[in-house]
Amino acid sequence: PHDGLGSNLIVQIKQNRVMRVLPRENEAVNECWLSDRDRFSYEGLNSEQRLARPMMKRPGDAANPADGATNPSAVWEPVEWQVALNFIATRLKEIREAHGADAIGALASPHQTLEELYLLQKLVRGLGTGNVDFRLRQADFSGDGRLEGAPWLGMSIADIPSLEQVLVIGSTLRKEHPLLAHRLRQGTKKGLALSLVNPVDDELLMRVANKVIVAPAAMADALAQVVKAAAGAKNTAVPESVRDAVDGVEVTEAAKRLAEGFASGAKSAIFLGNLAQHHPAAATLHALAQALADLTGAQLGFLGEAANSVGGHIAGAVPYGAPSGQKAGKNAAEMVREPLKAYMLLGVEADLDTHDPARTIKALKQAELVVAMGSFEHPAAFEYAHVMLPISPFTETAGTFVSTEGRVQSFTGCVQPLGETRPAWKVLRVLGNLLELPGFDQDSADAVKREALGAGEVSAGLGNRVSSPSLQPLAPAAARGLQRIGEVPIYSSDPLVRRSMPLQKTRDAEAPVAWVSPALYSQLGLVAGDFLRVRQENGEATVAVAVDEHLPDGCIRLAAARPETAGLGAMMGAVSAERVAGQQKVAV
Repeated sequence: PHDGLGSNLIVQIKQNRVMRVLPRENEAVNECWLSDRDRFSYEGLNSEQRLARPMMKRPGDAANPADGATNPSAVWEPVEWQVALNFIATRLKEIREAHGADAIGALASPHQTLEELYLLQKLVRGLGTGNVDFRLRQADFSGDGRLEGAPWLGMSIADIPSLEQVLVIGSTLRKEHPLLAHRLRQGTKKGLALSLVNPVDDELLMRVANKVIVAPAAMADALAQVVKAAAGAKNTAVPESVRDAVDGVEVTEAAKRLAEGFASGAKSAIFLGNLAQHHPAAATLHALAQALADLTGAQLGFLGEAANSVGGHIAGAVPYGAPSGQKAGKNAAEMVREPLKAYMLLGVEADLDTHDPARTIKALKQAELVVAMGSFEHPAAFEYAHVMLPISPFTETAGTFVSTEGRVQSFTGCVQPLGETRPAWKVLRVLGNLLELPGFDQDSADAVKREALGAGEVSAGLGNRVSSPSLQPLAPAAARGLQRIGEVPIYSSDPLVRRSMPLQKTRDAEAPVAWVSPALYSQLGLVAGDFLRVRQENGEATVAVAVDEHLPDGCIRLAAARPETAGLGAMMGAVSAERVAGQQKVAV
């Protein structure tokens, strides 16, 4: 239930406890392999932080029932399911009556099942609003409503090694998609030429033919150079949709080499990775990648970030995915930029799972009602939530994931739910009944799945083309200042992984370090043993600092989805920094 590959598993249990996870061979998906994240994340199922009973916060001031999330005198108490659900239904009705349906919204994790995402959006829309989104780490929503379908890989996973040319844009491949990286490595051994446009230059353990490593704010410019060079190599015009963004750029030798090599491939693909999808100008990168695919005849695809990055779109858990006749709502960024009165959180740990955690937490703390549905007691949730409902992790429920290649894979639970934990689809169905909404009479996860998928094929709902792209202007280089590169570490990607002790003892789970180029290290006057105080908007983090000789100048690579950096702002944005070592401070 982690990345978008959809690896097949064998879960071994003893006395109703998951004891081991092994790969289930499937040549079309994960072959005989399993990433460490998939193999060892089960340890999180047995975490001491498992939430086993519904909990409600009793406010310190009985006359002010909305102050429970911020009043220090409030206490958490276990309650019966009926008490918690009746309270939620009553408060949602009151808030809708007092402020209108658009004051209510839902944020969901892309790691939740298709059935859960479908019923969540159905419940929100039943209340009369379209404020629902599962794209928690996305920053740019300007492509909403113009994408022809659910963004997917664009081809089958098994076909990747047979490609001749691949361009990956914005991805820490081995850490985001271990087994997709393995497929690419298989291809490079057979002659596949892999090229990169990226803000980081990590070791990929495979031969890289061409690479353009630039700061995040320069990625669109670099890709525009490749598009322009490819048009020249093909002796054809730049597509009209991106001409304004491409005509004015000056093509560097690195971009020219990449374009010439890529344009020569008869069987090629362009993949947008997690960093590209989280980028503040993601729609611009998408449009430029689409133009390059049109020029070169390449397949265009997305490396799905999470288990249901495709399934969330199929389920309609996006604000513009409303059924005919219903209005669209606010996206994930708008729901925290313009705070609502009530939030339904499904599988979300807001300080670790969102693009701008500081702003998200601030919005949640202002709300009159926050319902946190999750499998774990999360420290930050005690501060912003009013009700916590224990929902089943994937081993304790039935559900469906739609992989990045559009493969529908369903599963059933293998152990009994812990304590009073309940499958989220059942919780949402009962809430729908208490709210007196029509269409909440499903008697099984399979019934929800059939309703969510309808009679059509999932493949008919897939598509990577965006119409009439509106390209964001590129800021002048001098105006960008220091930029943060905030990727998500492999063992911080979701709540289950974050609680797996074996994974948390690995190097990839160590405390975040601020990585800087040698030039920036010198500019800040840093020496061995120093720390760096990084400020972003109204937050800051003080972390160890180290040098990465391959990092672009003017960048600080500082991980997101970590408690140490949760007080900062957007994953990619402007930051300032100063040396912390008891000596004179040098600020930039």
